[in-house]
Amino acid sequence: MPDTQTLTQQAERQCHQRGVRFTPIRRRVLEMISASPGGLKAYDLLDKLAAEHAAARPPTVYRALDFLIEQGLVHRIESLNAYVACPCPEHRHGFQLLICRDCGRVEELHLDEVSAQLSQRSAQLGFRVDRQTIELLGTCDACQLALAES
Repeated sequence: MPDTQTLTQQAERQCHQRGVRFTPIRRRVLEMISASPGGLKAYDLLDKLAAEHAAARPPTVYRALDFLIEQGLVHRIESLNAYVACPCPEHRHGFQLLICRDCGRVEELHLDEVSAQLSQRSAQLGFRVDRQTIELLGTCDACQLALAES
C-alpha cells in the first residue's frame, strides 16, 4: 500500500485531471483513512475531524466519503461499515478485499477476470449490477504466524 503522502498526491492529480475539487476536508478525510490499515468507520472519522475542525458534522464526513468513493479513491468495506483507501486509484477496476478478522488489516486484490465473470453472468440473467463488493474474511499471514508461534 502506498503511503499517505503518495496517495494524497495521486488523488490531487486525478481530481485535477477530472476537473473536480479536492477540497481540504476531502484531502484530510483521505489522509485519515489511508493512515489506517484496517479502514475507519464514518463516526471515527467524524471524531478525528471534529478534533481538528469544530464545525465538522456527519454530513461533512458523508459528503467527503461519497466524493472519495465516486472518484475511486476510497472503498467501502460493506461488512464492517468502514472505509479503506484504494492503493491504485489511477484506474477504475474491479476489486476484492481480504479482511483479517484478527488484526483488521485490509488488502486489495485485482482479479479483473472474477469481476468480469460476475458481471457477464449477471447480464445473462438480465440483472444490472450497480456495484460489486467482494470481501473475503480470514486471517492474514502475520496473524497466522503469531498464532503458530504462541
